[in-house]
Amino acid sequence: MTPEEKLREMGIELPEAGKLHPAMAPGVITGNLLYCSGSTPPARDGQPWNGRVGETYSVEEGYEAARQCAIQQLAQAKAVIGDLNRITRVVKVLGMVNCAPGFGQTPQVMHGASELYLAVFGEQGVHARSAVGLQALPSNVPVEVETIFEISG
Repeated sequence: MTPEEKLREMGIELPEAGKLHPAMAPGVITGNLLYCSGSTPPARDGQPWNGRVGETYSVEEGYEAARQCAIQQLAQAKAVIGDLNRITRVVKVLGMVNCAPGFGQTPQVMHGASELYLAVFGEQGVHARSAVGLQALPSNVPVEVETIFEISG
């Protein structure tokens, strides 16, 4: 089953990759690696995400925000490479969590992205990861995710 078939089976439709600043690309390929620019979660129920995990949002809500970021990363990857079937491995995920002081559950939040990649790519979705807590992110979103994918020709 292709990654896009797996996403459809999961009830996920990839959005169009969002517009970025003119000096940025949704992703850059060097060699056989695709480096995706950071993604933030799209609005849910028409409301933008705005706040910190551990203050405004629960760990479970942060998990969902991270999952949504991973979906955005896949949309960006598709915009760059045209076909998610070209992804041969998820190599590295950097998860940044806008969190309340003293919040120590950034790994649990980032499992939202990691578990999505595992579900879509199977063993090739297992990756190296960092989950860091920060005091601010763009537009005060709770999570931002960057991914490095290995791709085929």
